[in-house]
Amino acid sequence: MNKAKLFAIIPIFLGIIAASFFIIKLLWAWTIPDLFPGAVEQGLIAGEISWLTSFKLAIFFATLTGAAKAGK
Repeated sequence: MNKAKLFAIIPIFLGIIAASFFIIKLLWAWTIPDLFPGAVEQGLIAGEISWLTSFKLAIFFATLTGAAKAGK
């Protein structure tokens, strides 16, 4: 792979990663308080997650996806 293609792919890859963090963070804040309102009020489940937690969840989902594809 030449350098021009590599420099074209890197911003796309970083954009996809940033979008996945944002989507995970947004979906958490949107769905969890509606699904578990009592648990969020009592502090048992976080109503919002941090960027680091969304990063951890993204890694977890990527691992699950990779394991599911490897099992085929």
